[in-house]
Amino acid sequence: MILLYDGTFEGFLSLVYEVYYKKLKPIKIYKTLPNEMIFEEILEINTSKHDATKVLNAIKTKFPNELIQRILNIFMCDSKEFELYLLEYIIIGFKESKQLYNINNSCVFYINNLEKELFRNVHKMTGFVRFEELDDKSLYAKVESKFNLVYFLGKHFLKRFNNQNFIIHDINRKLAFVKMQNDFSVQEVAFFDEPNYSSSEQKFQKLWKSFFSAVAINERINPKLQRQMVPLLYRTYMSEFKN
Repeated sequence: MILLYDGTFEGFLSLVYEVYYKKLKPIKIYKTLPNEMIFEEILEINTSKHDATKVLNAIKTKFPNELIQRILNIFMCDSKEFELYLLEYIIIGFKESKQLYNINNSCVFYINNLEKELFRNVHKMTGFVRFEELDDKSLYAKVESKFNLVYFLGKHFLKRFNNQNFIIHDINRKLAFVKMQNDFSVQEVAFFDEPNYSSSEQKFQKLWKSFFSAVAINERINPKLQRQMVPLLYRTYMSEFKN
């Protein structure tokens, strides 16, 4: 059996409810069906707020806080097909949460390693985010990333910018971490107008490019190594790589 859900966290919890109470045995879980022909039975799971809330409350009751956070973190790894592993992980936890510390279990091992990969990406991305000053003096950064990182990046820069307003905008996912005054949140960005940059922003970018050029040694330029250290994925919105 193949299960199909809408890709939301609430939708996934509804899927957990259906599997747990109806004893379903899925072999694949998809957000959208692939183009190739499928001969297995397909069951579409409708998102139910009631069912999702019931599962979430059960998780909060049975799971330690660190494991609840791990479940949420794994859901941010949206470019991976994690659903079958996370489903098994949650069901194991319902039976005996202590087993979720047993890395000899293949799904526990996978989930732990995927969370580590997530935070490696967060750590790497913090060095590649480039903020630009808008005309209202707030800072704005565009990002594209393998995983859904805006919340983690936002929390990272909250500690560094103090009273500074800033926005980190995930272009592909249409999400933004928005920090204004004393409030912050992750918001959906359905439509986006190019912001107005401050008059000093162009000067900052020229200075940054000049620094990047000054520290480069032409005889030692190694494009292959450069791509390893700064993958093409991260370069689109980095000032030093703009034409």
